[in-house]
Amino acid sequence: MKTRLYEKYAKEVVPALKEKRKYTNVHQVPCIEKIVINMGVSAQLEKSAVDDAAKDLTMITGRKPVINMSKKAIANFKLRENQPIGCRVTLRREVMYEFFDRLVATALPRIRDFRGISPRSFDGRGNYSLGVADQTIFPEIELDKIKRTQGMDITIVTSAPSDEEAFDLLKMMGMPFAER
Repeated sequence: MKTRLYEKYAKEVVPALKEKRKYTNVHQVPCIEKIVINMGVSAQLEKSAVDDAAKDLTMITGRKPVINMSKKAIANFKLRENQPIGCRVTLRREVMYEFFDRLVATALPRIRDFRGISPRSFDGRGNYSLGVADQTIFPEIELDKIKRTQGMDITIVTSAPSDEEAFDLLKMMGMPFAER
């Protein structure tokens, strides 16, 4: 079964983008390819910090995260080689649309003094990156069981060749951008 946001994309966003940008083929219309959620953990924290971050990321996304290991030792950061320093999850297809829907509809409006997200966080190739300072904006996280607040980076990878086309796509999908 297709998610609500995918049906909105197929029935409303694709025809609107096709008309606005004068695409001749439906395959030229940009789409969201994947969403990558990354949680970095300081190497100076106790060993259970990465496990706690992985558990929170599992609750938020519904997928088991991959633990990232350090590539080389850096003495100034008290970092050893092959030490766990974070975790990440890549979402595609139905799970991606379901997460995007929850992010836009429930999580982002729960941020204190929220006035929209910055429209300047595009990378020049149509991908959007968003930093979230606290994982408690997601309703799946139980506030009583949190030991430390943990931020995360959310990257939305689109097939759009330019930032303007990706902005139009995400705006029509419901992303609450602040006014430029």
